[in-house]
Amino acid sequence: MKPKGFRNVPGMRAARRRRAAALVADNADPFASPSASASGLGRAGAAYLEWLAVRGYAQGTRESAREALNWFAAWCEECGLAEPGDITRPVLEAYQRRLWRHRKADGSPLGGSTQRQRLSVLRGWFSWLVKRHWIAANPAADLELPRPQRRLPGDALTPDQVAALLALPDIADPLGLRDRAMLELLYASGLRRAELARLEVDDFRPAHQVLAVRQGKGSRDRVTPTGARAAHWLARYLEQARPLLAAGPAERALFLTGFGHAWTPETLGQHISRLLKASGLERRGGAHLLRHTCATHMLEGGADIRFIQQQLGHAKLETTALYAEVCVRQLLEVHARCHPGARLPAEAGLVPSEETGKVDA
Repeated sequence: MKPKGFRNVPGMRAARRRRAAALVADNADPFASPSASASGLGRAGAAYLEWLAVRGYAQGTRESAREALNWFAAWCEECGLAEPGDITRPVLEAYQRRLWRHRKADGSPLGGSTQRQRLSVLRGWFSWLVKRHWIAANPAADLELPRPQRRLPGDALTPDQVAALLALPDIADPLGLRDRAMLELLYASGLRRAELARLEVDDFRPAHQVLAVRQGKGSRDRVTPTGARAAHWLARYLEQARPLLAAGPAERALFLTGFGHAWTPETLGQHISRLLKASGLERRGGAHLLRHTCATHMLEGGADIRFIQQQLGHAKLETTALYAEVCVRQLLEVHARCHPGARLPAEAGLVPSEETGKVDA
């Protein structure tokens, strides 16, 4: 008897290969390789991306640079600009305004951090072009980036909401068992979606209940605990579900799609978002919401912020400190216990209004 969800796996995999081939054909990348037929911008961009790879920059960094250069190349083509020497400071400022005016499919603008990232890539690229004598002067040398936004993380999930989400997958189904293991691991370890997608089977060490997270953000490796519960579900998944999912023995990714291959970070994030929506939580977010929830619950449980920094893989303590600013439960308790104005003095006649809930003198 075939497990539920695997009635036509060969057909699903064949369809996936056809869609992938069509996607490659329809999305030619101007920076795929330095070719003689490419424009000057295309050759310069491909050479820069190759240099990043030779220098050992992380794949995520190179993909972000590729996306930023593709955006810029498409805009330059609309403007009739084909050579690096055609780009001037006013041209870059016009492109910066274009990024600021851009609206996504849902009508929302590009985030400030996205705008900064795309312009930062151009600054690095033009600096490299000057050093390699592609151009005589750097038009991006004095380009002012948008001011960085220091936004507090949104509200984390409550323990009851986490429990409802974890109970959602059907663990009698191999795909459901996989989803339960992924959700447990995201909540227990606070992994980024790209880190979860890159995990391999050998990265899980059940005897010690830890994961080796390789090439995380900034190409940094770290070891993070899973806890007993996530380790239990990982072990069940590896024993009962993954052998049914694997397309072949050469596939070493820890978590596999229904097609038997590793997830991409994008599709993994979309899948986690669908699970959140299916659980009835009216919350935007995916893997990062569980990462935020992990950090918040650890901090509220009394964990030192430096241990949370190590677990999340933050390069700077200031990044982790943002979580401390939204974890106010302890602050409220201390305020109620210590501040003279935290309690309503009955002798002063201060009582809350029944209609408004505000204090009336």
